[in-house]
Amino acid sequence: MTNTIFNIKDFASYLNVTKPKNEDLLIINYENEANIRLHSDSVTIDFYLLALKPPLEKSFKEIQFIEDQAKSYMYVDCPQNNLDWDINAPNSGYNIFVSAKYVNKLAKDYNFVHYNNHEALFLTTDEEAILWDLYKKAYDEFRKESYSKDIIMSYIALILSYTQVFYDRQFDSRSKIYDSVIDNFYENLKKYFGNNNEIAGLPSVAYFAQKANLSPNYFGDLIKHFTGESPIEHIHTFVLNQAKDKLKNSSLSISEISYSLGFDYPNYFARFFRKKTGLSPKVFRGM
Repeated sequence: MTNTIFNIKDFASYLNVTKPKNEDLLIINYENEANIRLHSDSVTIDFYLLALKPPLEKSFKEIQFIEDQAKSYMYVDCPQNNLDWDINAPNSGYNIFVSAKYVNKLAKDYNFVHYNNHEALFLTTDEEAILWDLYKKAYDEFRKESYSKDIIMSYIALILSYTQVFYDRQFDSRSKIYDSVIDNFYENLKKYFGNNNEIAGLPSVAYFAQKANLSPNYFGDLIKHFTGESPIEHIHTFVLNQAKDKLKNSSLSISEISYSLGFDYPNYFARFFRKKTGLSPKVFRGM
């Protein structure tokens, strides 16, 4: 099953839910789906999936982060995401399956659609009421014999817009937990450059996200939310400061400094340094 890529129609059949009216859109209400597949190994989807539901995963451990946290959560999956699940039988919740061609323009403004570790949005009671109402309205429209795609897409646009605001709130409400993620990022950045002989290229955002057990997009949004700068900006600032220190306080050649900082070629390092400072490494060293 690891190589299976599902479109909406095939996924609905695999999930054992209501057959879609067409290949571009399906909205299901768990209350009306009695025989949904409860377990699956990894499969891949080629559409967007918006899910709103109470915790269903057997491995889910409830953590009360804020006083008014509700009993439901939401997440979004995008095309090419891998899904696997082991859930209890649902009795409530909604899924919206929608073709990429309908959502790509909307989705480009939201990083959270690319969170691929299911970093769920845990809702407050007020947020829960808003989203459940929007999902229900989209579902009620979809059930009509001749539904309006434009109306449903307007609900999806609202859901995505609210979700962005609610994720920002979630970052703030978990600030004490995420402080350690930021501290560990800085520490891992220092460790990466701690032994110049073992550096294998410049580190990627994905490298540090994996250390934090988060998807790169969620990790990037978290770091920028609390620091005002993206992870790649932090990485570049750290590398630049290391370069300046080595140029001024070591006898290493510019090529040796370049390799010690993970650049594959000295001219890449020179280009990077000039872009950041307006000076070549040679000129900076001689100042």
